[in-house]
Amino acid sequence: MDARAILLLLLGLVTVGFVAVWFAGARKSGAESDAGPAKPPTPLQLFIGFITNFFDTLGIGSFAPTASMFKLWKLVPDQKIPGTLNVGHTLPSIAEAFIFIAVVTVDPLTLCSMIGAAVLGAWLGAGVVAKWPRRYVQIGMGAALLVAATLFLMTNLSLFPAGGNDLGLTGTRFLIGIAGNFALGALMTLGIGLYGPCMILVALLGMNPTVAFPIMMGSCAFLMPVASWRFIKAEGYRLQAGLGLALGGIPAVLIAAFIVKSLPLVAVRWLVVVVVLYAALAMLRSAWHETRAKQSALRAASVVEG
Repeated sequence: MDARAILLLLLGLVTVGFVAVWFAGARKSGAESDAGPAKPPTPLQLFIGFITNFFDTLGIGSFAPTASMFKLWKLVPDQKIPGTLNVGHTLPSIAEAFIFIAVVTVDPLTLCSMIGAAVLGAWLGAGVVAKWPRRYVQIGMGAALLVAATLFLMTNLSLFPAGGNDLGLTGTRFLIGIAGNFALGALMTLGIGLYGPCMILVALLGMNPTVAFPIMMGSCAFLMPVASWRFIKAEGYRLQAGLGLALGGIPAVLIAAFIVKSLPLVAVRWLVVVVVLYAALAMLRSAWHETRAKQSALRAASVVEG
């Protein structure tokens, strides 16, 4: 059995484990909630899952657009957006990884090492983000969305390196690739999508840009269940919205990968830049107002005590 087959087998086991953990967590949450069992996803939540994962499969990325829509339509509390992104997009990302790992050739050692680094980064990052108060998440996600908007803008302006022809990494470039994907895995738990930065990393290291697809999709497919387990345990996500992303996203991945395959995406990225910038500013504005409110409350309390 070659490395690719082993990787796909492990991905299958991770998928089964994730579904079992999510189901158990959802049952526990429903049993302890006064609101009763979780409601099915709304048409809007299913639409968000479909449209974001459709373009995710074509290389746009799903985290920044989804976070923007959640903020725009007030579908998920700010502090639970990172967890909902990770949990809800996990199964569609796994579907993408199965497809692209199977069809795109890449050096097995490079692929497995970069995936492993991203998983470790996500495990450490999720343990921190899941415990953050809302204001920290608002500031972190606002900054993350600004980074995402910048990446989309630079992509449209062709400011990134074109990449080379290598299908793998060796020596110093190999170590840089592992360190870079470790950092991207940790940042992904905050809501910074891995796709755009990973494409840049692959190109800067001289690899063929096509190689980015199995690396970035495989990284997400393995790291997102790991990060999600911690968000599920901490109840740091919204179940209904997460189900909407998953149920709407899986058919979108299959349609994009096997029927559409490619689209001119420049106009889509310009739209995403506008939406993501709006969400970033709204998130930072919410954090600023919350800080002002907290300071006012402290001043009022000191006056009463005085």
